[in-house]
Amino acid sequence: MKLIRHIIMAVAVCLMAAGSHSAAQNKFEVRKVDFDKIKSITQDPKARFYYPKLIQSFKSNDTVMNFEAYRDLYYGYIFQEDYNPFRESEYGKVVESLYYKQPHSRAECDSIEKYAELSLDDNIFDLDQMKFYIYVLKEKKKYARAAVRQYRLDRLIAAIMSSGKGTKDDPWVVICPEHEYNIVNFLGYVATDHQELDDGKLDYIAVKPKDGKENVKGFYFDVSRMMQVAMLKFPDK
Repeated sequence: MKLIRHIIMAVAVCLMAAGSHSAAQNKFEVRKVDFDKIKSITQDPKARFYYPKLIQSFKSNDTVMNFEAYRDLYYGYIFQEDYNPFRESEYGKVVESLYYKQPHSRAECDSIEKYAELSLDDNIFDLDQMKFYIYVLKEKKKYARAAVRQYRLDRLIAAIMSSGKGTKDDPWVVICPEHEYNIVNFLGYVATDHQELDDGKLDYIAVKPKDGKENVKGFYFDVSRMMQVAMLKFPDK
């Protein structure tokens, strides 16, 4: 019971830290992503944040990883052999088709759990599938596991938001196009338009506010490193 309470409290703190655009950025240091440094650290077997160690910690059912580890985990993935910013899992489509047919029967919840887990095995940074997985764990009253997954999702969102301010001069850095929309939705906005700027190095997502939200026009995302790697790996695309 103490472990469950600890996890739930940790998640609550992280959620409060990221509850709004301004509040979220005041809870962690916003600084540039040093890809060269991250590459050096995550590819050194002797380093604390050697990438296989980070992945192992991330997949374990605990909350021992600190915030710096989450930053290196997220941005270090771009240097891994299997990195593909446009990766799509066939299982993810199954999950989405089931998820949006609410309410769900026990059998449907079992299917969502099964295929969401398979989808995350394909792509551990599919934030939508994380959300679906957390939902179904709660539906099945697996609250401790849901809390761990929620903690991971909140930390990944915070890691992305720590890379900038979402402005043109200080954009957020993402390693997957879908994460732009995840951030927008997380902040409580609805995307209305997408523009590629600066020869495809910068993305702009126009938004409209939901109830109670300030009137923000849009957010900027740095996709330069993501596109650089994508063009090297997938020149035909």
